[in-house]
Amino acid sequence: MSAVLTAIEREPAAAPQEIQIRSLSDSPSGVGAEVIGLDLNLPLGEADFRRIHQAHLDHHVLVFRDQRITPQQHVDFSRRFGPLQIHVLKNFQLAGHPEILVVSNIKDEQGQPIGLGDAGQYWHSDLSYKETPSLGSLLHAQELPSEGGDTLFANQHAAYDALPEDLKARIAGLKAEHSYLAKYEELRAKSPWRPKLTAAQLAEVPPAVQPVVRTHPETGRKGLFVSEHFTTRIVGLPDEESAALLAELFAFSVLPQFVYRHVWQPHDMVFWDNRSVMHLAAGTPEHLRRRLNRTTVEGDAPF
Repeated sequence: MSAVLTAIEREPAAAPQEIQIRSLSDSPSGVGAEVIGLDLNLPLGEADFRRIHQAHLDHHVLVFRDQRITPQQHVDFSRRFGPLQIHVLKNFQLAGHPEILVVSNIKDEQGQPIGLGDAGQYWHSDLSYKETPSLGSLLHAQELPSEGGDTLFANQHAAYDALPEDLKARIAGLKAEHSYLAKYEELRAKSPWRPKLTAAQLAEVPPAVQPVVRTHPETGRKGLFVSEHFTTRIVGLPDEESAALLAELFAFSVLPQFVYRHVWQPHDMVFWDNRSVMHLAAGTPEHLRRRLNRTTVEGDAPF
């Protein structure tokens, strides 16, 4: 909270905007709200920012409609929530804006990918493999396909709350290893978008050990913090027992009652809380173009 407040206090005074925050009625998971009437071309005052910040804590995923903004405005708004993290795949940075990762299936005239085309094929929380994982990510639609391209979000607070009591007791206090490399070579084998990592890049992403159940640092709510993409093992358990427990948690954490599916509209910007939800890309037909810009806000060490 202190980093957010410090960022707010630095902002100049601004006229209030007529913002409406509306829960997404098609979400059985309690995840998701639309922010209507916000224009990020205009200065955002402290009161409006606090309202958005609280809505993000309440709903975990915010959808800012019709944001016709520049990459710099995207970066500036993201920084209101904290420092930004630079993705290890620097070849997919937006030119002139290293804070932005391009997520796209588009290739240039030489046949080279302009962005990370297979992002989000497995359920995950962004950068959980870092000692200080992401607070949240902001994904801004640039070009959308006529079909497909949805993003799914799974509420990990709701998943934890619904666990059987004996399973809650079993996982209390356990820790798990998260690795960026867990699925990397498998994805490389299927995708032309992922480059072979250099020694320097490998040094940027050593495995990290995180609690299986993390406590949200701002709300105090407990949530599951394991994912099929990055979590490799439960520390201290035999391999077979670890694999079986993780498989049980992976399956439970993304049951339909915990999931909200976001169907993108032009110029949507979606801001999700990586401390509260996992996400998954539903997939885009290969012949249709999709491009989005993503920033990632640094969080803190899970506990």
